[in-house]
Formats: sequence, C-alpha cells, structure tokens
Amino acid sequence: MLYYLFDYLYKVHHLPGAGVFQYISFRAALAVVTSLIIAQFFGAPLIRALQRKQIGETVRDLGLQGQIEKKGTPTMGGLIILLAILVPVLLFAKLDNIYIVLMLLSTVWLGLIGFVDDYIKVVKKDKEGLAGRFKVLGQVGLGITVGWVLFFSNDVTVRQYALPNGSFSAVDASTVYQDVKLMITTVPFLKNNELNYGDLFATAGDFFNEYYAFFYIPIVILIITAVSNGANITDGLDGLAAGTSAIIGITLAIFCFVSGNALLADYLDVMFIPNSGELVIFCTAFVGACVGFLWYNSYPAQVFMGDTGSLAIGGIIAVLAIIVRKELLIPVLCGVFLIENLSVMVQVSYFKYTKRKYGEGRRLLRMSPLHHHYQKLGYHESKIVSRFWIVSIMLAVLTLVTLKLR
Repeated sequence: MLYYLFDYLYKVHHLPGAGVFQYISFRAALAVVTSLIIAQFFGAPLIRALQRKQIGETVRDLGLQGQIEKKGTPTMGGLIILLAILVPVLLFAKLDNIYIVLMLLSTVWLGLIGFVDDYIKVVKKDKEGLAGRFKVLGQVGLGITVGWVLFFSNDVTVRQYALPNGSFSAVDASTVYQDVKLMITTVPFLKNNELNYGDLFATAGDFFNEYYAFFYIPIVILIITAVSNGANITDGLDGLAAGTSAIIGITLAIFCFVSGNALLADYLDVMFIPNSGELVIFCTAFVGACVGFLWYNSYPAQVFMGDTGSLAIGGIIAVLAIIVRKELLIPVLCGVFLIENLSVMVQVSYFKYTKRKYGEGRRLLRMSPLHHHYQKLGYHESKIVSRFWIVSIMLAVLTLVTLKLR
C-alpha cells in the first residue's frame, strides 16, 4: 500500500526522497524491521491474552526431560508469525504482483488450516484436532491452486536471450530477449542445469505434451504437502522450527534477489524470472517474523507456534522454492525437515514390519521424530536445537554453492 502512495507522490508531485520506494532493497529492509517490531509489539499482549483464555498446551507424559514443565504454555503463537508477515508485505510490496498474491494466499490458506486444528485442540479440548484427511485436503487444494496459476497464468514467465544464430539462451543479457511461458526448473550441480517438465513427456504423444499440467500440478501438491508436514513435525522443541525456517528464509531471499535481477542472473548463469524480485520483500518479512517469534519461543518457550505457525511456514517455504524454480534443491535446503519426516516414516514402517515378522514391534530410534531420539539419549533441549540450527546453516551454504558449483 505504501509503495503505491509513495510512487504516486514521486511521479505526480515529485516529492523528494519518495523515489527510494522504487528500490526492492529499501522496501525489503523496511519489511524486516517492521516485521521484527510487530512481533515484539504484539507478541507479549497476545501471549497474555492466550494465558487469560487458558489456551495452553496439553502434554502427554512421554518421559522426555522438561516435558511436564511445558504444560499450560500458551499455543497458537503462530498468529504472531502470520501478523508479522502479512502486515509488512501489505505495506511495502506490489500487491498486483502475481507471486506476491500467491504467497499471501498460501500464508492465509495454511494459517487458517493450522488455526482450526489448534482451536479444536485447545479450545474444544479435542486432542485429535482437525482430522488428518481435512488437513491433507487443504494442502492438496493449495497445491492445485498454486500449480494451476503457475502453469496457466501468462504473468508467470522466464526470460530467454536471442543469440545471433536465432537460438535462445539465458547467457548473454546484452542481446535481444523475450519472456516465454516455460515450465522449467533448476537441476543442481549440472552445467546445463535447466529441466523442462514438458520434455519428460516429449515422447508420450501430443496429448501429454499439451496437458502435462496434470502431471506438473501433482508435483506441486507433493512438495507443498511434504514441506508443510515436515515443518509441522520439526516443531517439537523450543525454537527449533522457527530458527530453522529463518535460516531457510534467508537462503530463499538470496535466490529470489538473484532470480529477479537480470544482471545478477546473467552473471551467475541462472534463469531470470521477471517480477520475482518482489518476493525478496516477502522473504525478509518472513525471516523477521521467525526471528521476532524466537524472542518468545527460545528455550524456555513462553509460547508455542502450534499448527497455526508450523503449517504456514512450511507451505511458505515450499511455494517460494517452486516459484523461483528451486524445488529440486528442497531436499538439501530443507534437509532438517526431510530427516525429521523420514525418521517418523522409518520408525513407523520398521515397527509395523517387525510386529508382523516377530509378533512384537521394534524401534530403530529411541523415539521419533529425530529430535526426541536425542532427548532420550540425554541431550539437553537447547543443545539439540543449536546443533540442528548449525546443520541447517551448513545445508543453506551448500544450497547457495549450487549457484556456481556445477
């Protein structure tokens, strides 16, 4: 909103200094500062309101160190994150940008699903919360929407540059260019690192070539569902999900800045995605929200984000990666989410397998997800979180290295 106001003041009334709002870097800096201020300013009152309404965490005794002390800690703190993301983006981003619209939709969509789940758990006192099938249905619905828009919207393009022989390449930014509708993604660690989803069905006939959206959209659904559930599972220790998500958010902000800047994209030989630079503002607001929330969520936590926050931040990360065509880097960038997800799947599968084979279930881990396994081994909660953050930083650096390592 403020972007349009200052744009009008600059172009119509020539207000000195108003033109600075044209710069993404300036608005991104304002977004992160505003996000931090909102998280600090509204965090404490919201926590007190949740305490007054006795909206606290119910804890099952699983024999984990410090677990009982968490009983009654306010949950649904994800509302702090949502507010600290949405307000700065609405203030400083271009709201007619297709990517910003998708990110706002994804944030609100999954935030509402998580809010309903938390509401049923803590207000209605139903420990099961929202039925799993409804959660998945909501995630699938968002995946269909995002995939459909990215595939069919004429506002979603990549830029290719014309070489003298008439072929097209994204190498020389000084030549003539055209913005084309291509569903391509980045394949890490390869020299010619672009994969066109349409090429996967090039030999399957005209029908598949024309309608491969029906194969692309399920990929989007899978990514959104997997990452949002991974963030949800990771949210089990104080500060773990929020800190890890902030690290991932910083990495995605760099990718968005590079992908949305023609000169940087040319220098690093990555695809230039017109108008995607605006996502830097969303990313910085996201990082600010996660860091601001950590003020209250770091050990010992004064508030938990609940599904309101964890489902939303996972979905945000997934959609951001898909938009900037870095979805194949998610297993590396979101490696902490992935290993947490896999630890649960492997534990459950192995237990069922051994129960069928030996008559009694056996476990590979002391407890899943993986962070609880380390708790059972006697590691302090804050040490586990710190080490997971370190691993997340290492994975983020490895992800950024793919910009040049091929």
